[in-house]
Amino acid sequence: MSIILSSRGPNAYVVLYTRFHAEDLAASVFRLLHKHVSWILHQHVRSHPPPRRPQNWRSTESSVGAASSLLPNHRHSRMGSGEDAPVRPLCKPRGICSRAYFLVLMVFVHLYLGNVLALLLFVHYSNGDESTDPGPQRRAQGPGPVPTLGPLTRLEGIKVGHERKVQLVADRDHFIRTLSLKPLLFEIPGFLTDEECRLIIHLAQMKGLQRSQILPTEEYEEAMGTMQVSQLDLFRLLDQNHDGRLQLREVLAQTRLGNGRWMTPESIQEMYSAIKADPDGDGVLSLQEFSNMDLRDFHKYMRSHKAETSELVRNSHHTWLYQGEGAHHVMRAIRQRVLRLTRLSPEIVELSEPLQVVRYGEGGHYHAHVDSGPVYPETICSHTKLVANESVPFETSCRYMTVLFYLNNVTGGGETVFPVADNRTYDEMSLIQDDVDLRDTRKHCDKGNLRVKPQQGTAVFWYNYLPDGQGWVGDVDDYSLHGGCLVTRGTKWIANNWINVDPSRARQALFQQEMARLAREGGAHSQPEWALDRAYSDARVEL
Repeated sequence: MSIILSSRGPNAYVVLYTRFHAEDLAASVFRLLHKHVSWILHQHVRSHPPPRRPQNWRSTESSVGAASSLLPNHRHSRMGSGEDAPVRPLCKPRGICSRAYFLVLMVFVHLYLGNVLALLLFVHYSNGDESTDPGPQRRAQGPGPVPTLGPLTRLEGIKVGHERKVQLVADRDHFIRTLSLKPLLFEIPGFLTDEECRLIIHLAQMKGLQRSQILPTEEYEEAMGTMQVSQLDLFRLLDQNHDGRLQLREVLAQTRLGNGRWMTPESIQEMYSAIKADPDGDGVLSLQEFSNMDLRDFHKYMRSHKAETSELVRNSHHTWLYQGEGAHHVMRAIRQRVLRLTRLSPEIVELSEPLQVVRYGEGGHYHAHVDSGPVYPETICSHTKLVANESVPFETSCRYMTVLFYLNNVTGGGETVFPVADNRTYDEMSLIQDDVDLRDTRKHCDKGNLRVKPQQGTAVFWYNYLPDGQGWVGDVDDYSLHGGCLVTRGTKWIANNWINVDPSRARQALFQQEMARLAREGGAHSQPEWALDRAYSDARVEL
């Protein structure tokens, strides 16, 4: 038997842990006790002989035979020879083999047996505790196994116009109406009360809104420079019809090239002229002309050209409102309502982005876009990048669902447009035809397939990803392309709840596991900065 000494807990007490199984150890102890007790009983019998025989004990042969069979062999042999001598005890009656000593020894045996059983139970339960409380040594070895996440819930659209009744709050029913199947888009009138809408606007004004700038930073341009993509590869990427010529609509389709500025045919030709990329001025670049262009001149031109607000992809102001533990009770209630609406796990919803509140003034807009970006090898999800331990140049928003709330009635314009909703097919190049760019929400909102008019308290929600067939996130749904139409009169207030899910199931599971560990060890202050708005978390504003 090998015994290991180890210390556990703050008291650093000693634990005896045997390499035997508990049954083997118990069997060994009981065999040892059996031999010990048998020896004690044998000694006791030898020290307390039976009473002396009467004189007429030999009266009959049968009595002698019966009695002699009960005696030890040496006694029987001596009686057979006719001797009648008393048996000399091995110890004195009051010596160590006395009855008192026997009783004391038996008490000791029972105590010893009880200690052994207690030790076995302690070792058993100590091993069980280690599986749930790994202790500092085991925690130092790294995180435990990453749990497997179950399938993501996804509502069925059935058909356009289909309605179903749901109970999201205790005192009233809500109705979910299917607006489109591509993307899977729903509308819920009265999701928020008028008082809740006014409170959200009031809290956003207290917090303070900032301009929704999406212009590039120096880090973005540096990351673009680190990408090992030759100009030939970039040309082939932009040349979608593979005719060896870059036409204006092929460049317009790549909105990211504008670095936050909305590109039009006029702005592209102006840039070509400034950097001398199109010598013949026909608006079409050949492979040779594109190869001669210095991309650094392109970035230099973008930095030097001051963009007006109307030239930006997005013209609005926004802020973020905390919805986690300790937030205003109305903010918590809205998050719980979203949790019941989406039927997703609480871990996913609670670890998603806080509520974004957006104000579009007169002239405000947001050109058509998708809320989630595809995850390529060069990108990573913004919400899981802290635990991914991967070095990539770009990050993108991985938003499984969008829940959009209308906080007021807009006097003029401000609809949410889905340009290609329920189209039979999707072709990015077909978005730009005959100088009509369906993504341009300042000029061509009326040409989109579906427009949702803002109505105070109404919520619309949709899925930004297609299913992968295994209950998780698949490819980005191109039909989820949407934008905010130009506000022609008044002000438009909306709020967004985005539900973040990483297309990598394992990475999402690791993220949730790590966030749970941080919450156990450090409390709320261990959450990411974007998930904990300390400037607001202590604010209390009553209706």
